[in-house]
Parts: sequence; C-alpha cells; structure tokens
Amino acid sequence: MDRKERYLTLFNKISQYNTGEKGITRLAYSNMEQTCTHAFIRMCKAEKLDIRMDQCGNVIARREGKVEDLAPVAIGSHLDSVYEGGKYDGVVGVIAALEVISRLNEKNIVTDHPIEIISFACEESSRFGVSTVGSKAMAGLIEKEKYRHLEDRNGITMEKAFAHCALDFNSIDEASRVNDEFKAFFELHVEQGPILINNHKKIGVVTGIAAPIRLLVNINGKASHSGTTPMNMRKDALLGASEIALELEKVAIHEQEHGTVATVGVLDIHSGAMNVVPGEVLMKIDIRSSSVQSRKFVLDHLLKTIENVEKNRMLEIEKNIISSEEPVLLSPELIDGLQSICIKKDLPFQVMQSGAGHDAMNMTRLAPVGLIFVPSEDGLSHHPDEFTDIDDILIGIDVLEEAVLHYAKADISVSN
Repeated sequence: MDRKERYLTLFNKISQYNTGEKGITRLAYSNMEQTCTHAFIRMCKAEKLDIRMDQCGNVIARREGKVEDLAPVAIGSHLDSVYEGGKYDGVVGVIAALEVISRLNEKNIVTDHPIEIISFACEESSRFGVSTVGSKAMAGLIEKEKYRHLEDRNGITMEKAFAHCALDFNSIDEASRVNDEFKAFFELHVEQGPILINNHKKIGVVTGIAAPIRLLVNINGKASHSGTTPMNMRKDALLGASEIALELEKVAIHEQEHGTVATVGVLDIHSGAMNVVPGEVLMKIDIRSSSVQSRKFVLDHLLKTIENVEKNRMLEIEKNIISSEEPVLLSPELIDGLQSICIKKDLPFQVMQSGAGHDAMNMTRLAPVGLIFVPSEDGLSHHPDEFTDIDDILIGIDVLEEAVLHYAKADISVSN
C-alpha cells in the first residue's frame, strides 16, 4: 500500500462515523464522536503506540524515543465536527500525524525524543458554545464552573455529556500538563479560507491565530397575539435581536481593516409561531480578531447597542461572556524552520495569519508551536462541500514529517 492509498484508507474510515444526512455531524462527547475516537485508538495500536485517554477525553498516543526523559515532540488536531460540516476540518491533521508515525515505522527510524499524537476533545464550539476544550484543559486554561452547566440544543449539560462518555467532569483539571515539558507542538490543518488557493500556494506557514470572544444574549420581551397587539405596544424580542445583529455587522465592517469579524451564529426563538409576537430569543455571538484593541472596540459597541435596544424597546436582556481568549503569536523559531523546509523542497508557500481558532493556540502555553496550512478548495470550511486535494495533503505531511524529524532528532543511520 503506497502512502496515498494508506492515508485515504484511514481518512475514509474516520469519515464513516457520522450522524448527519448532509455533510458530517460528529459532535463532541456524542456517541458517534466517541465511537470514532475509539476507532482512531485502534489505528494507533496498529502502529504499536502507547495510548491513554486523559480526564477531558483527549487521546494521547506515544511513540517512545531512544533517550530516556527527553521532552516529546507532539502533533495533533481534532476529530469532532460542527453540525453538517465537512470531512477535512481537523481529521486531516489527526490522520497526518498518524501518517508521520507510519512513515517512521516503515523506515525503522529511531528518534531521540518521544513523539506524541494528540487527538483533542471538543475543538468545535458547535455543541456547547465553547471551543478547544481539550487543549484548554491540557494547558490549564479550563474554566470548570463556567463550563459545567453549559447546555447543548437538547438541554444536555457539558457535565452530563462527560458522564455519558464515562468521564468525570470534576476531574477535568487533572488533564493539565502545565508541569510537563514539550520540545515542540505541530498542527497540520486545512486553511478554511481562500488565500492559498487564490495565491497558488501549497503551504501556509502561520505566524499567529486570531481569538474569539463569545457571548450568550437572552432577550426577553412579551409574547402576545400578532393580530390583537398594536405595533406601538409590542415588546418584540426578535426585532430587538435583529437590531443588535445588524448593528454588530455594521461595526465589524468598520473594523475589517484589522481582520476583525463578528457573527450571530444562533438566533433561537422560544416557542415561535407565525401568529405570536416573539417573547424570548437566544443569540449566540462570536467576535474575533488578531487585534485585541479592534475586538474590544466591537465588543464595547455591541454592549452599548444592547443597552440602547433594551431601553428603547422595553426589553430585558441578559448577556453572558462565556469565553474570551487572547490572540497568540506562534514560535518564530518554528516559523523560520517551516519556511526553510518549504524553500528546501521548492514549495510555494505563504506566511499568513489564521482567522480561525485552533488547539495550537492553547498549546503555546506548553511548547513552541508550528501551524501548517494546506489549501481549501474555494475556501470552504464548516460546509459539506469542503475539499482539499489528497496531493496537497501529502505535501503538507512531507513538511510536517521533516519538521518532526528535525525536532525529535532522528537517527536515520539505522533506517532502511
């Protein structure tokens, strides 16, 4: 089996774990995601890796090095998905990490440092509104009491979801590895945007990652009959939410020169009906930027807008910031190293920032981090039609493999 066939075989095995009829739906801590995770564990066992699952549900598969007590070089990404997402987001990087191990095994290459594959739990925010939970736990950044009672759309709390997976939410702090040493951490990921495709580049070398602030906004008005309630006497929660959403778009456009974006990703009307003035609406809002100042400007404008809408429309509005993360810069040393590999291999590459969050951003608390992008066709991501050509993925793995070998210090003299 050649490398392309081997990669596609494993990739397609992962893709079969799906609860959706359209695209891929494999939500964090769901039965399907856990089944997929255990399938990945079996793949790691086939490569003779030592495997454990930590208290947050992260899978850590380790290939020992030949020198005792050296810090590991880690490679990772995630297996969970958004609702009706695509096959490539996260999975490409997890299987790429396993492919690196397969290549080392087939060539009998021994490294001084151990190598770890990490499949992070709950990278996506789709289920509970908070993202990169597994890497946050590993980096000692988890806000346990804030996360405990977060609910999915079916009213299942994160604590209950943990219990369904035989995980104890109260022990999540024990997943922290802040006292461990790492030599380096690498993540290979699809770009999720159009820059590489549009600029005819094969590799993105990421220098920094934008970070989100996420809010839950509950708008309470008064449900009433649509035919008998005069327009000037309504307390319409949906119109209040609409005014907030449009004003958020306006201020984000004002800040777009800083790469700032804002999204109302969820707008739920409680007990909505065609003949009822909406009395209660839940908004889930995401604001992100690599500029802290610009992001704060948008947030402050949003909060002022909420205050005005509450007063002018006679509504009661509760707002809760459920996560606030800082943009991060990645390791200059690893950035230079990845660029050097691309130059050596004569690969067209782009130095760029990431507008999307990744587990790599939390791992900067534990290790020097390198993030490698491969192209996304039409820039699509979080969409059933997302696509990355297998040849582009293999080019990314070639870069990843060389970077891992450099930092893990491979003794290639014993290879075939």
